[in-house]
Amino acid sequence: MTDTAAPHRQDPETSPAPPTSVRSPQPTGHGVRTRVAVTALLLAALAAVVAGTLRAGDDHSAPGRLLAGYAVAWTLFAAAVRTVRKVPARAATALVLTGSAVIALVGLTTQPRTSTDMYRYAWDGRVQAAGISPYAHPPAAPQLTRLRDDWLFPPRESCQGWGIARPGNGLCARINRPTVPTIYPPVAEGWYLAVHAVSPADSRHKPLQVGGAVLAFGTTAALLRVLRRRGDPRQAPARAALWAWCPAVALEAVNNAHIDTLGVLFTVLALGTAAAGTRRGALLGAAIAVKILPVLALPGALAGQRGPARVLRVVTGSVAAVALAYLPYVVASGAKVLGYLPGYLQEEGYDTGHVRRFALLRLLLPDAAAGATAAVLLALIGLAVWWRGDPARPWRGALLLTGTALLLFSPGYPWYSLLVVAFVAMDGRWEWLTVTLAGTTLYLGDRLLPGFPLQAWAYGTAAIVIAAGACLRSSKARRFLESRGGGSVSNLDN
Repeated sequence: MTDTAAPHRQDPETSPAPPTSVRSPQPTGHGVRTRVAVTALLLAALAAVVAGTLRAGDDHSAPGRLLAGYAVAWTLFAAAVRTVRKVPARAATALVLTGSAVIALVGLTTQPRTSTDMYRYAWDGRVQAAGISPYAHPPAAPQLTRLRDDWLFPPRESCQGWGIARPGNGLCARINRPTVPTIYPPVAEGWYLAVHAVSPADSRHKPLQVGGAVLAFGTTAALLRVLRRRGDPRQAPARAALWAWCPAVALEAVNNAHIDTLGVLFTVLALGTAAAGTRRGALLGAAIAVKILPVLALPGALAGQRGPARVLRVVTGSVAAVALAYLPYVVASGAKVLGYLPGYLQEEGYDTGHVRRFALLRLLLPDAAAGATAAVLLALIGLAVWWRGDPARPWRGALLLTGTALLLFSPGYPWYSLLVVAFVAMDGRWEWLTVTLAGTTLYLGDRLLPGFPLQAWAYGTAAIVIAAGACLRSSKARRFLESRGGGSVSNLDN
């Protein structure tokens, strides 16, 4: 492939992607009103179930109730997405946007229920507002005593309840790992500072949750724009609903306010609104400087781009964005700028031979070989995505590599897969949502089934579903299903 397309040919990076299938005619009149009403009722039920689930308790006191509520929410979510497919595009778009706003607002109804990460975000914003680098000192350090209050550091008589850490010396903290510095990259830290700067005094957890809601809704709007311009406009609302109404978005992006959502938004903009060049690279670099995981989208961003100039522009843009984001923190903190990140990776079981990761590979290989095998497999998939990927759909390769990475590493944190949820919305391969379900099942169910190999079962089930979906999407399977059913198999892509 040459770096510059011939004048008479369209650039696949800027021209719309062709529709993957032909949809059946849309219903009219009474049928449309019925489907709109049914979809709205399903969304109302979904919002009610999410709200009830959040009020059921936290992941320590009520993991079973949370898991049951989550299962009901996902069932309603699937039904709503299936129903909205037959609603005309304009009405469906209104439902997607309204539903996205309602689901996000529901996530604001309680304080975080399953993660204490947000309290670290609030603390890092406060520390930066005081002119101190968040990488310089851990929250328990005596140098930061003047910044503590009773919300993030409850008094001794209130040192009890969910999420309270006791680092010693009579100190109590809502912040997890209060004896080590932060792990978050600089664009994430910039978000924490920005939210702190616009937050009223004593507003506690709400500003970060509201920020998460804004990011989640903004991602919905970005997905609608991308899918209209670069896909089938009739499918755009149903695809966007896979993100907008996903229970994981309400619980992880909004209620727990996980910073991953900011990285998701940057990645969607990078792959969906920018051609393969410096702008795409810069947006992807910003996503990487929020959370490292979006680096797995880089081969997808380069899909089909064999011209050295385009590859160099994307890579250079990414590296420059990360370097510029880190620069002021390097000046302030020097070698401390990585914070606790290396220690966190070791603690979470990503070092060689650790048995807390690579659940599926450890079924076949010795523990010591699992990490190296995962790295080799991901490198090969990344090369295949870059060399053989579709430049008109860069998110397809990004979904394959990111989803496979989560299957291989098998983390117990469902918010890691928010990026996968967005890629599913862009590509329509709904079976990859089982990666999110696997992480949630492991996170909430592990303490309910002590001794049971839930990690392998959860991610193994997800792998089987994904493999089955790939088989059904093959050209031979499509032709067989069409010959048997005599119609379209577009439901496989929605």
